[in-house]
Amino acid sequence: MQIKHTRERLAPRDTLASMAMTPFAEFAILLLVAAAAGAVFVRLRQPVLIAYIVVGIALGPAGLGWVKAHDQVALLAQIGVTVLLFIVGLKLDWHHVRHIGPVALATGLGQLGFTIAGGFVLILALGKDVMTALYVAVALTFSSTIIIVKLLTDKRELDSLHGRIAVGFLIVQDLAVVLAMMAMSALRTPESGVAGSGWAVAASLVGRIVLAVLLIAVLMRWVLPRVVAVMARSQELLLVFALAWGVGLAALGAWAGFSMEAGAFVAGFTLASTHFREAINARLGGVRDFLLLFFFIHLGAELDLSTLGHELWPALVLAVFVLIGNPLIVMAIMGYMGYRKRTGFLAGLTVAQISEFSIVFVAMGITLGHVDVRALGLTTLVGLITITLSTYMILYSQPLYERLAPWLGIFERRRPYRELAVDRHPPRSDEAAVLVFGLGRYGSRLLRELCRQGVTVAGIDHDPEAVRDLKRERLPVHYGDGENPDFLESLPLQATRWVVVTLPLASSIRAVVHGLRSAGYTGAIAVTARDEAALQELQQLDVQHIYLPFRDAALHAAEHLVGVLAAAPAVTGARP
Repeated sequence: MQIKHTRERLAPRDTLASMAMTPFAEFAILLLVAAAAGAVFVRLRQPVLIAYIVVGIALGPAGLGWVKAHDQVALLAQIGVTVLLFIVGLKLDWHHVRHIGPVALATGLGQLGFTIAGGFVLILALGKDVMTALYVAVALTFSSTIIIVKLLTDKRELDSLHGRIAVGFLIVQDLAVVLAMMAMSALRTPESGVAGSGWAVAASLVGRIVLAVLLIAVLMRWVLPRVVAVMARSQELLLVFALAWGVGLAALGAWAGFSMEAGAFVAGFTLASTHFREAINARLGGVRDFLLLFFFIHLGAELDLSTLGHELWPALVLAVFVLIGNPLIVMAIMGYMGYRKRTGFLAGLTVAQISEFSIVFVAMGITLGHVDVRALGLTTLVGLITITLSTYMILYSQPLYERLAPWLGIFERRRPYRELAVDRHPPRSDEAAVLVFGLGRYGSRLLRELCRQGVTVAGIDHDPEAVRDLKRERLPVHYGDGENPDFLESLPLQATRWVVVTLPLASSIRAVVHGLRSAGYTGAIAVTARDEAALQELQQLDVQHIYLPFRDAALHAAEHLVGVLAAAPAVTGARP
């Protein structure tokens, strides 16, 4: 590249004028505005992807018209979708697929079937054509794994019973979206570009799948482990290889008549069984988030606001269907399979939205010529509404459940046997001086330590798997829902001197404390606070002590280090 040092080229005014017209300047503006909008949406406790769509609308042709580098943004958007599907495949190794529980599988398939059938009929009733109805109905079935896992992690519910079930049927949805993409892309034969007969399409699809499976099996068995081991000698090279493999198979998938998205998923899946899966996933996470920014900005910039006005009423109808219908079908299935209404309700809230996959799926339909841009606008509107509302529904799930609980009895068997199976006898709290509610990491360790020191203690948790695991250690644990007033009233609390509540949410702790006092318990209560906000809320309760696990652990570690340094102040680098 030659650089000409002329006065005219270096003139500040000319430089700024030319800079304003370059794609680089447009990208700078996009990133700055996206960062500012993202900060506002995070403050509102909303996913940042909504902020990016809004930025695309505001800066695109329908708004201020600042962004004109559409080809560059579209290319980055395509790569972002490829990386997204690659990471999804990377996380789905055979170990996780084989261990999808029957409840997660039944719930996932049941919700998929209900939403597709109900949504298809509803969309046809709204006056849409058959292909649009099919695409949008399938799009309504997918929930955002990224958003759900983030929300459950923030609430410390990812390891809870309903959290594990939700992650299970989210995996089922991830598998379903890839199969749907492959099936819909097969409706157009790669040779002619038009749809063939049903038998021809089926035969072509089966033949290509068989060839792909054979090729993938050979690569996974004999080729990829050795190649990845060589690439992993350099972390930078491993990242470049992962991107090249994902983008390369995405292009191959499009050439073979499937789709780029399906090819990217297969690329990730082929590496999911290698020892370097976590390293690749960790390095690609930031790349995915950065590139998806351009996908959602491009999506917002491409939306035609003049058509969105006509899609507002159908979007509201479909949003209500997703927000209410999806959780109800999950609750019905889980109730039939023997879970309590509370477990079904909390798990059901995780499907009260559609995801980024829904938008990717419909966008693929536009590329294939199956649907027009109005279908994408409708899906995007449904996504904006459901993601916004369902986020608050999940964040405030406990208060919402307390209000709706009297009407949810229809979704619970008289005897919820799957949760009751772990404990057929009520806890003998009259023999325990201490009761521990909540047997997560902190509660279970507290229980073990009290048992080791000879204290008569009993642990209670509403997660049957946690209770079952601790029972294998011969610990005095029992199944029960501490937030259920009827359960608390059934406890003989006469000999109990202390109750320790270690539940992760302040709202759950408040419910247990109020329930114990209402049941007539007059002994001492201790609770745990995970942060300062929880501490301020719990200080208003009728409790005798508040433990701060993280602060207490830090103080203990600091006291230990001070003692070690004081004992050997002149020794540098000495091990205690």
